[in-house]
Amino acid sequence: MRRPYDVRPVLTLLRDYLQCWLKGPPIYYAWMLFLLAVVAVGGIAYLSQLKGGLGVTAMTNQVSWGLYISNFTFLVGVAAAAVLLIIPAYVYNWAPIKEIAVLGEGLAVSALVMCMLFVTLDLGRPERVWHLLPVVGRPNFPSSMLVWDIIVLTGYLLLNVGIPLYVLVKIYSGRGTKDWLIMPLIFLSIPWAVGIHTVTAFLYNGFGGRPFWNAAILAPRFLASAFCSGPAISLLAFQVIRKFSKFEVKDEALFKIGEMICIAMGLNLFLLGCEVYKELYTGSIHKSPIIYLYAGLHGHSALVPWIWTATGFNVLAFFIFLIPKTRKNLVTLNLGCLLIVGGVWIEKGMGLIVPGFIPTPMGEIWEYTPNRIEILISAGVFAVGLLIYTLLLKVAVAIETGEMRMAGVAAETLPHGSPTGH
Repeated sequence: MRRPYDVRPVLTLLRDYLQCWLKGPPIYYAWMLFLLAVVAVGGIAYLSQLKGGLGVTAMTNQVSWGLYISNFTFLVGVAAAAVLLIIPAYVYNWAPIKEIAVLGEGLAVSALVMCMLFVTLDLGRPERVWHLLPVVGRPNFPSSMLVWDIIVLTGYLLLNVGIPLYVLVKIYSGRGTKDWLIMPLIFLSIPWAVGIHTVTAFLYNGFGGRPFWNAAILAPRFLASAFCSGPAISLLAFQVIRKFSKFEVKDEALFKIGEMICIAMGLNLFLLGCEVYKELYTGSIHKSPIIYLYAGLHGHSALVPWIWTATGFNVLAFFIFLIPKTRKNLVTLNLGCLLIVGGVWIEKGMGLIVPGFIPTPMGEIWEYTPNRIEILISAGVFAVGLLIYTLLLKVAVAIETGEMRMAGVAAETLPHGSPTGH
């Protein structure tokens, strides 16, 4: 009889994982080398920022948030979207999505790591982050929304690491999970996913001098767009996984996720329309940021082609997912996913952050365009995220397909993709 808290499965899993990580086809090695090269380039670029401060970026005192915070906002949504897989998989016990839920949680983990990296990059003195830590620092909890953001992001990261790790260790060791232990964490992760994007929205809502962000529907807009972009990335990733591994991802699951994306994108476009109407129809003095974004202001129009491109992408993607024939065709489905990722990244990134600073409270217009340093550093962070996701998938796919099992455990001990063994 094994001890109740036997750590041997975890230790052998780590050993087998390292062996699994070192093995793969030539395309795997090429992909990893490419990502490591991009990480190295981004790291070199960051050294110049670390030495020269944020002054080496294109950000200014007038537009103090740029590409880093834009990417952060987008990636928080990607992380939160894991809940769209958790609900049908665990709450409704729908097998086709339950089989891929762990892969979606892996995407959330990589997105959260990138979120934390982008916030760190935006700090002029990152070595002073300890001031926000409890005990050693003065986090100013609960008045500081930044501390709330740290709490929700860290908590959601722990949930998305702990739940899949527990499930995979149990499958690897041939033992079923205990429902009484895993289900409360699963149910907790659902409101927590909503909370991470709600707190992010509150970060912007709290700036009274930035009317572009002072909208009560900002949090619902964040969630609606998150439930588009995150699942869209997941759909693309799942198809790559099933093409280059033995992991089976049913078309039925892909098309069901497509239906959820359609609903979320429809809601996102509706809320965006409500916000545009409120700003323009009332004719208040606070309409300048949205006029700058969509039509240009006093000859400044750097973001106009970008936001109209994003709007076109999102509308076209909505109709692709709305029509069953195009939603159930993998070519048009993938096209819609790419359009959503590009459209939401522009809308929630540069299209949200930069107009909040234009014009300044003094009426000045300072346009912002990210420079080479910011682009290279951001590429390095995305490469780190893809590297983490690739490594997580490597072991998850091997365990769920039965290729990796603890010595003496048959691959048929647990059903494929079953977190509970029932």
